[in-house]
Amino acid sequence: MRVQPTLLIATANRGKLRELQALLGGLKLLSLRDVGITDLAEPGSDYRTNAKAKALEASRLTGMVALADDSGLEVDALGLAPGWFSARFGGQHGDDEANRRALVAAMTGIAEHQRSARFRCAIAVADVRGPLGERVLLGFGSCAGSVLTAPRGQGGFGYDPLLVPDGFDQSLAELPEVTKNQISHRTRAIESVRPALVAYLAHRPA
Repeated sequence: MRVQPTLLIATANRGKLRELQALLGGLKLLSLRDVGITDLAEPGSDYRTNAKAKALEASRLTGMVALADDSGLEVDALGLAPGWFSARFGGQHGDDEANRRALVAAMTGIAEHQRSARFRCAIAVADVRGPLGERVLLGFGSCAGSVLTAPRGQGGFGYDPLLVPDGFDQSLAELPEVTKNQISHRTRAIESVRPALVAYLAHRPA
């Protein structure tokens, strides 16, 4: 009987972990908290570089297959800011409320038709001590929409209460979780890498 594959999710963000658990059913997932890692460096200035660096470091430290993502909100009227700096836009890393306040303030006076934006996500899977070595599996996804003048909804996390995805009249934080998980940038990134990830885990020596 084959043991259920275990995948280390290189994040301590509970909202992100919850979302990935819904997207990666059938795999046993562990978080950084579960393996005693508090944080990982993000040395780059783009999503791909940061996702790759975090996945490689997490795998190197633990010997596990590790999946990392890096994502951000790109607002056209702000020159694609906050972008890869999204988690720190309010000053302190990971302070969702401060980040949302900073974005609302930055968008003051910007007309409704100029509020286009999109979430982008890069996913990287690393297995430094396994067949992948220093190579990674990569996936990408995006979710376009427009930025609200004030947060709406209690679901999701991060900037979800401020983005209404194209084709909807509710923010990502107002949509049912199952609907959000069908259209989110993270879902699309996972789906783009899932076939390669499943095949790799199926053939990786136990």
